[in-house]
Amino acid sequence: MSNYWKDLLPVDPYVVKSHGLLQELDRQIVTLLYQPLIGSFSLSLFFTLWGELEQNRIWGNSSTHRQLMGTMQASLKTIHAEKEKLEGIGLLKTYVKETEQERLFIYELIPPLRPDEFFQDGMLNVFLYNRVGKARFQQLKDYFSHPSVPQEARDVTRSFNEVFAAVQPSEWKLSDDMAEAMKLADDREYTKEGQSKPVAVTDDAFDYQLFLAGLSETLIPRKALTGQVKETIKKLAFLYGIEPLDMQNVVMSAVDEHDMITTEALRKAASDWYQIERNGLLPELVDKVQPLRLREHTNEQPASKEETLIALLEQVSPRKLLQDIAGGAEPSKADLKIIEEIMLDQKLEPGVINVLIYYVMLRTDMKLSKNYIQKIASHWARKKVQTVREAMKLAKEENRQYLEWAEGKKKQGNKKVIREEKLPDWLQNEAAEALPKGEQTAASKEDFELQKQKLLEEVKNLRNHSPL
Repeated sequence: MSNYWKDLLPVDPYVVKSHGLLQELDRQIVTLLYQPLIGSFSLSLFFTLWGELEQNRIWGNSSTHRQLMGTMQASLKTIHAEKEKLEGIGLLKTYVKETEQERLFIYELIPPLRPDEFFQDGMLNVFLYNRVGKARFQQLKDYFSHPSVPQEARDVTRSFNEVFAAVQPSEWKLSDDMAEAMKLADDREYTKEGQSKPVAVTDDAFDYQLFLAGLSETLIPRKALTGQVKETIKKLAFLYGIEPLDMQNVVMSAVDEHDMITTEALRKAASDWYQIERNGLLPELVDKVQPLRLREHTNEQPASKEETLIALLEQVSPRKLLQDIAGGAEPSKADLKIIEEIMLDQKLEPGVINVLIYYVMLRTDMKLSKNYIQKIASHWARKKVQTVREAMKLAKEENRQYLEWAEGKKKQGNKKVIREEKLPDWLQNEAAEALPKGEQTAASKEDFELQKQKLLEEVKNLRNHSPL
């Protein structure tokens, strides 16, 4: 069902529904807390769908996706990609009702988390902090908080039975007519204030069974691994990039003297572990991996060298790729800053960044040239590249242009230039065709092969770290 959008047509109808009444506070929360995480286009899509409910409160009228495309001034593919962000962040659910005549899409708007839930979520609050910085984060926290009731104040509220002690027993009698009147049809639900569930991390993002394997009952009692603790473990593993075996140590340190685990203790233990591993740094964008929805290889075995490379670049973070290319050495702060700026400014996915690193490293003698990589990144952002394969395909198509950017000048007349740059494996044939015959022989083939094989061997080492 995840590929239903491939058959989605502009003429397909949709209807908007809200999960309870959306209020002005929801608008403020989505704008101030969620927008930094999903971007302005997704925010606009959420408000556009919400706008269809203004008169009918819960259900809107049927529209077509073509009308939505006209309103948003965007392609159906773009709208779908931004809609997935709303789904992933917990603001939207999508249903499909199929009949012989048509397919009706139901878009259910989910109210955002309440401020107290958001700032204590353990994942969204960390993402927000990294996106907006300490000062802005503190401003937002102050905006959505207020002084509490003084501790010295005494509660003098009267209870129901104290106030309504004189109600006659006959008023509580439930007759058959009353019971029938109180029933609600199965296909209806009462109007209510919407409630949102915390953002969920799916089981395929963390191997929970591997985490449990070999885990001693004495060290971590199974009764301590409640449903809430399990969800927190998956969230923290996704957020901090903690492998199942490392997570065992994190969880063990969170067990209290009563053999129980609280989510607060678990979050602190994971944060402490991460900061020790990263020399005090909080999670960064460069530690993220390609989202599962944008991966090709999730279960099947790659069938060729190129497919294997795609699978590997989908499974590692940009930091890990740089680290493995350098033979295990930690990447320089300058290189990490370049990559993080690109991910933040250009909104490129981690897998696309990996292709960019791989390509630029081979084109610039294993160095990250800031101007060069930013220029290509901005081009890929304008082309809305989201997957590893799309990035590799565009690199093939624009190879000649990128070559000119690397040289820093256009070719003049018929003057020949001796090129000694190294090329990714998937670009080797295209590069040979782009070069005049004289230049092909002038290039150092031996050096090219040595450098190419060196980097390929480094990338192959990523297999040992692959979660699949």
